[in-house]
Amino acid sequence: MSIQAQVKWIDDLQFVARAGNGPAVVMDTSESGGGAGPMELMLMGTAGCTAMDVITILKKKRLDVTGFEINISGERAEEYPKRFTDVTIEYVVHGTDLKPEVVKQAIDLSEKKYCGAMASLNARISHTFRIEPPE
Repeated sequence: MSIQAQVKWIDDLQFVARAGNGPAVVMDTSESGGGAGPMELMLMGTAGCTAMDVITILKKKRLDVTGFEINISGERAEEYPKRFTDVTIEYVVHGTDLKPEVVKQAIDLSEKKYCGAMASLNARISHTFRIEPPE
């Protein structure tokens, strides 16, 4: 399977990116504030990838999930290419009667088997999760 994307330069360090017929995304430096930076988008994409996996698995298990969010952070190397060396992910699942072992299993399946974005990172990845009452 092939994915194609295009990035067009707008001005200074601002670009507009589009994959296929999907919506456009503005990329910029975090200092300019005109859009997310490429490395920030990489973190967001990784969080989105695992989020889709985890929600799909929890829905298949027919769990009463009422809310879900991911907090993700990445530490970058000081030297170029300044890759991510460590990524920390916090999964926050809201719902009733959620079993921690089932949530952990869904996260493990995503991180070790299904999430292509995570598999593409050359970083040490750690995670935590917490279960909270319904929103």
